[in-house]
Amino acid sequence: MTSPSAPATAGTSAITWTAEVRRDQQALQELAGPLRDLYRRSPAATPFQSPAWLAAWWSNYGRPGALRLVLVWRGQTLMAAAPLLADRRAATTVLLPLAHPISDFTDVLVDADNADEALSRLVTALLAEPRWSAIDFTQARPGSNAHALARRWPRQVWQTQAAACLDLPGGPMDELLGRYPGRTAGKLRSKLRKIDHQRITVSPVPPQDAPQAVAELLRLHIRQWHGRKMNPEHTRDRFRRHLAQACTDMIRHDEAVLFQYKDADGGLVAVDLVLFGHQLAGAYLYGCRPTLRNTIDVTLMLLRQNLACTHSRGLPTFSMLRGQEHYKAKWRPTTVMNERLILGRGHRARAYAAAAGVRTFLMTLKHRYRQRQNPGSR
Repeated sequence: MTSPSAPATAGTSAITWTAEVRRDQQALQELAGPLRDLYRRSPAATPFQSPAWLAAWWSNYGRPGALRLVLVWRGQTLMAAAPLLADRRAATTVLLPLAHPISDFTDVLVDADNADEALSRLVTALLAEPRWSAIDFTQARPGSNAHALARRWPRQVWQTQAAACLDLPGGPMDELLGRYPGRTAGKLRSKLRKIDHQRITVSPVPPQDAPQAVAELLRLHIRQWHGRKMNPEHTRDRFRRHLAQACTDMIRHDEAVLFQYKDADGGLVAVDLVLFGHQLAGAYLYGCRPTLRNTIDVTLMLLRQNLACTHSRGLPTFSMLRGQEHYKAKWRPTTVMNERLILGRGHRARAYAAAAGVRTFLMTLKHRYRQRQNPGSR
């Protein structure tokens, strides 16, 4: 599918804008270079829009024929991309962001210097794609490209609250402690000294060792959740393969880090995965030896390291991502609400939006119940 060329202006040669939709299984791999270049020019993008994250998810979760990779080009330069998949929901076809079930933020990619034109042409390209009723951005972070797309959408848009994310300033631990009363800060410093007394060392994992580190992370994660309800997806082989593939590429491009924590004897006690976007670092998943909690404050140990790497990269925000668990709330974070954006087209969009609203409400109740039952781990 192509759109008409942009008109030439006086004294300049015509610049050709085109649009296309790729549905073939290898599209993400073949377009890895242009997508990565666009990702760098899309400052609102989060790590969940990294081409490495999306390609790894599609390799392990994608269904043949479902891909709808909507692309807008200016000459040979990719200016906007909506990585979507078609799915049947509530008796209609819906376009959903790739990797949405395991991503904390859903969005599209847009060149910031040409955002108005690129978004307008992306709207046109999406509306020209046949046989769908709604686009559902399930977790749009404030300031996202998805919000900008929704503002330009010529048809009905439904907007509701989604998950809450808890964010901290991207400064070092000393700055965080400065937000507390003296006595509380003193207790936390005492806990930090106790951690240091254990002589636990921290080291980043090189990309070639990411698959093994991911396997160790998930093994420890499952152990720490033993006897409690956990996300069943974290136990599945496809999730392990996705993380291993994504982390290998994302570490290589400085979009992620896997930290390994070892005790004085060299034994592995924890593995922590942090993802990096243009504006934030996000604590995605960790696993630790269950007995470690008997001796130190594990979340404090991880937080100190996470804040240090966030600060060293000059990122303004460290996000603990989705969920309002008590172990996150004690750090006095700022609550940032994701929003669910449903862009309608066709008479079935309203019914889908209504059904989605009911599901969102029920899932929120279920998530809050699980948080009360299992307060201690992300």
